[in-house]
Amino acid sequence: MRQYELTVIFPLEEDLYQAGREQLQADLNSNGAVIEKTDETGDRDLAYEIKKRRRGRYVLYTLKTEPEKITVLDRIFKLNTNLLKYLFVKVEQ
Repeated sequence: MRQYELTVIFPLEEDLYQAGREQLQADLNSNGAVIEKTDETGDRDLAYEIKKRRRGRYVLYTLKTEPEKITVLDRIFKLNTNLLKYLFVKVEQ
């Protein structure tokens, strides 16, 4: 298993944020990813408008998963309407 950082931008609305976060964690767990750390970095202005929104709530996940699962998770996250943006980054040891 490799270590990755996943940065996710959620909408500011509390119900959309909670639903998106629960769905994301369920998707990660169902695909064998182990969430090691979750860091809520707060609400920030976006550099450009995403889905007609100018602000978003940022969350940074540190997780371990198999490399081939990243493409599967990428396809699943594209269907989650409660995520504005996300980015996987491999952590070098």
